[in-house]
Amino acid sequence: MTVLDIAAWAFLPARKRHDQRRQPGSAGERILQDRYGTAQRAKQFYKDQVTGHLTPVMQQFIQRMDMAFIATSDGSGECDCSFRAGPAGFIKVLDEHTIAYPDYRGNGVMASLGNMLQNPHIGIFFADFTSDLIGLHVNGDARIVTPAHMREFDLDIPESAHPGRRPVQWVLVHVTEAYIHCSKHIPKMVPQSRVRHWGTDSPRHKGGDYFGAAASKVAVAPAVAPAVAPAVAPSDPLPTRAPLSPA
Repeated sequence: MTVLDIAAWAFLPARKRHDQRRQPGSAGERILQDRYGTAQRAKQFYKDQVTGHLTPVMQQFIQRMDMAFIATSDGSGECDCSFRAGPAGFIKVLDEHTIAYPDYRGNGVMASLGNMLQNPHIGIFFADFTSDLIGLHVNGDARIVTPAHMREFDLDIPESAHPGRRPVQWVLVHVTEAYIHCSKHIPKMVPQSRVRHWGTDSPRHKGGDYFGAAASKVAVAPAVAPAVAPAVAPSDPLPTRAPLSPA
């Protein structure tokens, strides 16, 4: 079974957004383009920059990325945006219509994967912050597959000895739309080496309560009435506190 055969089978039930009869963009986009007089400019962008597949340059760009931003929504349209990172090339390009990325051990919430079970639509944003200062949008349909399924593609996927760097699942994405994000506002960053604590549960290495969410919940928790201690007669000796044991 070839890569194309497997990909076609995996996405058989998925939508086909790029039907030739379908106009580019959404109905909402076209309403606002007409309202603000940008329809002609948008039409030119669709014509020149939006494709229904990954060009060779796009494929090379994705394969050198070490991070991506993932957008999903559930069956009712509630959205979530998440961050994924790994060594350069952790996102695999299978062909011009298919990419895949590993999902490593995280906080156990599985917000993105949970959304995919209800709604396969996915948006992925890649940005080169260090050299070319350019971005790439990739939209498509996502499906969760097992590491065993990914091995059927006969890709060069090294097996990590570290449990935190072993994919728990993979996300297979059928690309339906890809287009450039202009460079004018992408900041330039200087990469620095750092130790990554893959798969850790350490609050310190995960950021702890950086944004004060846990502390705010404690602050607004309803006060619990203190237990009423029995009255102590003046003639009775005062109770003493037991000494603390050393930690």
